[in-house]
Amino acid sequence: MTHPIKPPVSKPQKPSPTPASPSPAVIALGWLHTAKFLTTAPQLQFLPALDVPEIAFVGRSNAGKSTCINTLTQQKQLAFASKKPGRTQHINLFSLGKQGVTDAVLADLPGYGYAAVPKQDKIRWQQVMANYLVTRENLKGIVLMCDPRHGLTELDEVLLDVIRPRVEEGLKFLVILTKADKLTRTEGAKAVSIMKLQAGGGEVRLFSATKRTGIEDVAQLLWQWAHPDIPEPVSTSA
Repeated sequence: MTHPIKPPVSKPQKPSPTPASPSPAVIALGWLHTAKFLTTAPQLQFLPALDVPEIAFVGRSNAGKSTCINTLTQQKQLAFASKKPGRTQHINLFSLGKQGVTDAVLADLPGYGYAAVPKQDKIRWQQVMANYLVTRENLKGIVLMCDPRHGLTELDEVLLDVIRPRVEEGLKFLVILTKADKLTRTEGAKAVSIMKLQAGGGEVRLFSATKRTGIEDVAQLLWQWAHPDIPEPVSTSA
């Protein structure tokens, strides 16, 4: 007697896992890593007219501006840190964008307030920076570097007065408290609270290149500033 041959039983196939989307921080840091030197200008009139969002980094000498830019872009020597603070007196522009398409620009403004710089140079650069911050049409955001151990200086206060009208009109503003690794947790929280009162509606973030504090947070904020019409990506990873 022959028995019918039973067809093999197929095991149910497990669905292939959906690849996790990159996190917002990964996207933002990948975008910042595309930074390339674009041009340098000793005066405002030498800057190219651009129609992409521009984000300016400002702050007094020794506030850690170059270190912050290099850390955010994951490039060791993108922003030049002079051995003589205050001597770098040019506006340096860096292009951002993947596949060779520039979608934003970072502007590194000269550090100010260093005692060894002649008074006439200080005055000249204060005027150049004020004109830039007031008149640069494609400027979308300003990042002010501040060492929280010293707080805002008189020149920082002048800068805040200069940009306040534009901030009230919608210009983005962020104060980065650099060298946060030098503070205890309590000191850091206190510094943030004080600066929020002084920043006039701007954002405040603690930042440390040494301990990598605040890097992802700041990167995401800058990405959002430059891409206001693109919804923030949502990570699907666990």
